[in-house]
Amino acid sequence: MSSNKTALIVDDSKLSRTMISTILKQSFPDWEVLEAVDAEEALELNTLSIDLITLDMNMPGMDGVALGNKLRKRFPKASISLITANTQNEVREMAEISNLYFIAKPITEEKIFEAVKYGVPSQNKSAPGI
Repeated sequence: MSSNKTALIVDDSKLSRTMISTILKQSFPDWEVLEAVDAEEALELNTLSIDLITLDMNMPGMDGVALGNKLRKRFPKASISLITANTQNEVREMAEISNLYFIAKPITEEKIFEAVKYGVPSQNKSAPGI
């Protein structure tokens, strides 16, 4: 895994953001980890490159799938995962249609490693160079 990567965690739950951030920072200490509480804050970030994005589904304002579609246009090479407690088939299907890697909460280290390793399932089932 290479260094100098940037991850973005978007979740309205501080606990979820902290858990994901802690796992990433401990496992990849040279990565920059950015956090946003909602879509609006995520879209206002002034960064040129993001390699890994994790999104919650249910947030105030825009949901994670809609945000994922917007961020995919801005960061086409990013691995984007939808990490949510909403495990309904409809949500899974929306994630798949939007090319988002679906991960069911609760958050664990193994699930975060899956997000890093697999990223966007339809592009590459092996590590995408993150």
